[in-house]
Amino acid sequence: MLLTKKSEYAMLSLVVIAKSEVPLNADILSVRLNISKSFLAKILQNLAKHDILKSYKGVNGGFLLLKKPEELTILNIISIAEEKKPAVFECSNGEQICGQGVSRGCTIFPVLANLQFKINDFLQGLTLKDIM
Repeated sequence: MLLTKKSEYAMLSLVVIAKSEVPLNADILSVRLNISKSFLAKILQNLAKHDILKSYKGVNGGFLLLKKPEELTILNIISIAEEKKPAVFECSNGEQICGQGVSRGCTIFPVLANLQFKINDFLQGLTLKDIM
């Protein structure tokens, strides 16, 4: 599946954080977005680990964006949130991923690969700023 709750929650959180001038923590974000705090905290920590967010500790701690919203592509956000390249179909990201090992003779692989390329290109051209 292309987008899971991880991707959705990552994008929603980043939109809220991008609009804030002060760090927002997982407690505040989970209430504001009606998302499980523990699930959201893992997503936020992963985004911080990949230098999308800066994490601040302490009473007034939380997360702020490290980059401008126009510098963050949706493809990059999804790839980090999902911890893998997004794929419409299991095999669509390359012949070597073919679960059946028959991609060279597969009649639908070129169509799936082309669709994946178009989706990746679209998501690469779309930024956090565009969805704010």
